[in-house]
Amino acid sequence: METPYLCPSCGTNRSRFHVIEQVVQSVKKDPKTGEIVGSISPDDPLYIPYSGEKVRVQCGVCGLIESELRFIKAAERNRLM
Repeated sequence: METPYLCPSCGTNRSRFHVIEQVVQSVKKDPKTGEIVGSISPDDPLYIPYSGEKVRVQCGVCGLIESELRFIKAAERNRLM
């Protein structure tokens, strides 16, 4: 997070962002009611651990939400030009 960002959509914002930290909660739901009936144990044979991003970023100007890496790469590309 200590690297420069540039919005890959609007291309002008370099300073106003929302950093979204994702908190994963593995749950079991009742298929009919949708009610949460428990949590999933890593020992469950059908359990696949979450492998998504821990952080996403939202542009504070245009509202684009993407992976942090897209904002970093946009800043790196723009710096080279």
